[in-house]
Amino acid sequence: MKTVKDYIRTIVDFPHEGIMFRDVTTLFADPRGFRMAVDQMLHPYAGMRIDKVVGLEARGFILGGAIAHQLTVGFVPIRKKGKLPGAVISESYTLEYGEAVMEIHDDAIAAGERILVVDDLLATGGTAAAGIKLIERLGGEIISTSFIIDLPELGGRKVLEDMGMEVNVLCEFEGE
Repeated sequence: MKTVKDYIRTIVDFPHEGIMFRDVTTLFADPRGFRMAVDQMLHPYAGMRIDKVVGLEARGFILGGAIAHQLTVGFVPIRKKGKLPGAVISESYTLEYGEAVMEIHDDAIAAGERILVVDDLLATGGTAAAGIKLIERLGGEIISTSFIIDLPELGGRKVLEDMGMEVNVLCEFEGE
């Protein structure tokens, strides 16, 4: 029987030499694989109250929309700087070379709402940590974070756990 990991392809030397890119588009393209991933991401939260699902740009939108639909709750995107119309709040974070900024609408989450944060991949944790800070600034209560893939060597799980976050992942891959 196939697992979620079996649907994910690895592309060698993308986006540059030495990187093993874990491509979830093959998972998303397969109806059984995609359903399996969404169902498994939902499983730890059965019976829990969740008010909104937040997806991190960009593949987190695909997962977050599907998960929010299954839970019959709202979906909120956290996007790269300059992509959202209207009033936003911003959070910068460090990349391997430089800095990036994530944004959320300033009215997307009400104080006290219970939030599930989702994305496809947990690497260094920088994007997720920035998203978590944005949600907390709006008063959201993050009940958990959920990812398809963890790259444990890059330390993202520890970053999020050190912030007090629960981290759920469906599979791990060694290396970058």
